[in-house]
Amino acid sequence: MVKKIFSVITATGSYIPPHIVKNEDFIQNEFFSSSGSRIDKKSEEIIEKFKQITEIEERRYVDDHYNTSDIGYFAARKVLENSGTNKEELDYIIVAHNFGDVAKSKHHTDMVPSIASRIKYKLGIENPYTIAYDLPFGCPGWLQALIQADYFIKSGDAKKIMVVGSETLSRVSDPHDIDTMLYADGAGAVLLESVLSEEETGIIAHITRSDTLRHNQLLTMNVSYNPSYIPDDIFLKMNGRKLYEYALNTVPQVVRDCIAKAGIFISDIKKVLIHQANAKMNQAIFSRLFNLFGIDNAPLDLMPMTISKLGNNSVATLPILFDLLVHGNLPGQNICKGDYIVFASVGAGMNINALIYRNPF
Repeated sequence: MVKKIFSVITATGSYIPPHIVKNEDFIQNEFFSSSGSRIDKKSEEIIEKFKQITEIEERRYVDDHYNTSDIGYFAARKVLENSGTNKEELDYIIVAHNFGDVAKSKHHTDMVPSIASRIKYKLGIENPYTIAYDLPFGCPGWLQALIQADYFIKSGDAKKIMVVGSETLSRVSDPHDIDTMLYADGAGAVLLESVLSEEETGIIAHITRSDTLRHNQLLTMNVSYNPSYIPDDIFLKMNGRKLYEYALNTVPQVVRDCIAKAGIFISDIKKVLIHQANAKMNQAIFSRLFNLFGIDNAPLDLMPMTISKLGNNSVATLPILFDLLVHGNLPGQNICKGDYIVFASVGAGMNINALIYRNPF
């Protein structure tokens, strides 16, 4: 058989901030609706309802002196340590994020120089042909960066690519919006390498979809829901109900199409890694995916989750989830050589992507 080029993840790494923020830490918050009126319910009642819907119990925030580029660097450095790779041999460093560096004291994005450039600088890479650039693509950004890296490798343009997802959503969340309890901070990274193989391995297939004409306003930036808040600060805002409907109506079909594109069956899939946005939403997406294949009882044990303890840290959820899985840090979850894994994400744009990965190790 003829050997072909495949893109294989050879090392992973992540940074999970040590600062734990529990649900009860929000009891003192005053919550307002999108109309600017204060929600006439006790905070304890609001928080309990939030937990029932999302299953989030706690999340992680970065220390005040760290930023998106810092924690992205920590994850990238761990990848280099885990792989033993010479940093000067990296062809690309692609960093997915959406807000750049946002200092604790300010609600302003800082993206010049790019976050990727800052991470390359922090890694001390001298090679001018290690190309560093950013990819803002909503929550699916890290997976889209992985897809771009796959194109680079399969074209023969690159052999080693660092793909990083880093975000500090705690810095762009409105303390008067219930959704502030969704958001968290974190970073994850992988090393993607070119491998010659006679059999399929690594990245097998992927699909990306963008629905901007009708759904581009489901996630936006806007002022605080509290009319008395500083007017020139803007925060991440979400139309949760509409986003839920969009995700449920589109993500399962994209994943189904990706499985078909890979030429495999739903029974071949050993793990489904979905962006950690909302536990109930992910469970609904997962069940509907299996319904598309005529299966009524979806095996939920195939879908590991981190959101209850780590919250939603946007582009970082998938690489952190995969890193924990690879290193055996998810109780009751493991992957074996030859296992097919689905990656899928949905977020601002609105954008969706899915990828089929065959584990080579």
